[in-house]
Amino acid sequence: MSESVGLVLFRRSGDGVEVLVGHLGGPFFAGKHESAWTFPKGLVEPGEEPLDAAEREFAEEVGAPAPAGPTSELGAIRTSGKTITLFAREGELGVHLDELESNRFELEWPPRSGRTQTFPELDRLAWVAIDEVEPLLTKNQRGFVARLRDAIVS
Repeated sequence: MSESVGLVLFRRSGDGVEVLVGHLGGPFFAGKHESAWTFPKGLVEPGEEPLDAAEREFAEEVGAPAPAGPTSELGAIRTSGKTITLFAREGELGVHLDELESNRFELEWPPRSGRTQTFPELDRLAWVAIDEVEPLLTKNQRGFVARLRDAIVS
């Protein structure tokens, strides 16, 4: 079973708490809104500490390093084939989201065409109110929203 880790960046605004999420890139999610957003995350490399991997993946997928600060572990959720562990940290990126660029992946597209295209892992980023983010997230990440609320209140 593979292990995926990620970092949930959140901030407090006059409207409450907002979380940073990314829209999944590539042709499969191009026209989708609900269930097409994710917290920046990825696989742990051999010998890598989970929090270090979460920070590395954040920088690769968001296009900027995560701000420093206290971090809370939100625990793990098992899905089919992998375990996802997320960490939470309060902070700001210090740059406008439109200035950031995600790492990219290659995919044969269209299928069976023999042509390979390159797509961003996350094609856009957004700050979303914590009360509105759950239906946007992929189903295997929705359980982390309640955990994040608990961590913020603690």
